[in-house]
Amino acid sequence: MAGRESGGMAAALRCAGRIGILATVAVNLAWIATYIRRRYFGGGNRSDNNGGGGEVEPSRGKPPVTSDSIVNLDHGDPTMYEEFWRGTGDSASIFIPGWQTMSYFSDLGGICWFLEPGFEREVRRLHRLVGNAVVDGYHVLVGTGSTQLFQAVLYALSPASDGTPMNVVSPAPYYSSYPSVTNYLNSALYRWAGDANTFDGDTCIELVCSPNNPDGGLRKPVIKSKSSKPVYDFAYYWPQYTPITEAAAHDIMLFTVSKCTGHAGTRLGTVVCLRGDACRWALVKDTKVAQKMIKFIELNTIGVSKDSQLRAAKIIGAICNGYEPVPSSGKTSQLFHFAKEKMAARWARLRAAVAASDIFTLPYELSGYCSFSNETVTANPPFAWLRYNKDDIEDLEAFLLEKKIITRGGTRFGVDARAVRVSMVDTDQAFNVFINRLATMK
Repeated sequence: MAGRESGGMAAALRCAGRIGILATVAVNLAWIATYIRRRYFGGGNRSDNNGGGGEVEPSRGKPPVTSDSIVNLDHGDPTMYEEFWRGTGDSASIFIPGWQTMSYFSDLGGICWFLEPGFEREVRRLHRLVGNAVVDGYHVLVGTGSTQLFQAVLYALSPASDGTPMNVVSPAPYYSSYPSVTNYLNSALYRWAGDANTFDGDTCIELVCSPNNPDGGLRKPVIKSKSSKPVYDFAYYWPQYTPITEAAAHDIMLFTVSKCTGHAGTRLGTVVCLRGDACRWALVKDTKVAQKMIKFIELNTIGVSKDSQLRAAKIIGAICNGYEPVPSSGKTSQLFHFAKEKMAARWARLRAAVAASDIFTLPYELSGYCSFSNETVTANPPFAWLRYNKDDIEDLEAFLLEKKIITRGGTRFGVDARAVRVSMVDTDQAFNVFINRLATMK
């Protein structure tokens, strides 16, 4: 008995020792995190709401970029929009009382029970203003970012009629996340089948990204079979990036708040349009498809944050207000004009640097008549599809990394490694450093 007791005591001490070590590690990690925050992001101790009574400070985002920094242009983080929103005052600010948005439910009378009516109204208003999508006679669905809604679409349209997994394709260069998101769950309902240009079959879901990420091209479906189901990804079909040539009215269309307004952190990134018998925003002829998508989101996250929807509604409303007749009391701010001028200036500098280098190429400029601005305009995509045109370098991503520029390599987009995607929507600091370094490469 004594031996068992002493053995149990030893085991308990070893366990306590491990707990002590873990506690010490946790304390050290917390100290390191605090040091990094203060050293690189500034600020001292933060008050919390557990008796402190102070306000909770939001995160400060990425650290500033200097001439010696590693410039990360891998992600399309739309931080260039901060300048615009700082100049709009409180027009897009919102206060949410503690008692509000407590229920799971938003609209029990609609097809999408977690969709905030105010968000839906502003979405419809925005599309009528821009003219990039038909909204009358369409359902509106909302999701937590593009990944969730993309998977909801795949779930709703799968499997194939014979019960086999639905093939998912897109013409190369395709958005780099399409393969990984499609195969993420290793689902028996659908599977990534690669480049639509080389797909040998009839039944599939074709992802039509237009303007295309990464190269900015305008696209239509490649697969002509009646068994194919095109899904239009219109994340960048906004007037600061491309001419608005028509009010799109396809069966399924995906839009994003973040690439329109710059608020990627709200995670209301993508909205889906589905056409049906009732009046919503989204484009799918079969209401049952809309219901299956809603069911996927319900099972996945039990709806979408009401707080995010209310904030997005306020932001979209501020954009629309900026294009209403200017009141006599003052002027308004127009986001699309701001972003269009910013993008045009950046593209002019990039094309000049590429022309001077003689080692890089970019896609040809696209232009067309824009119904939003009522003029012929040149497209200014949110990403630059940069290609190396000499024979001495096979991996452009690795070459630019040596120059402390992080990009996304062409193999991620279904093509060769001599091309990379470069974000054009980061801060002025990051873009300036990128252009200055690019100009020195010969």
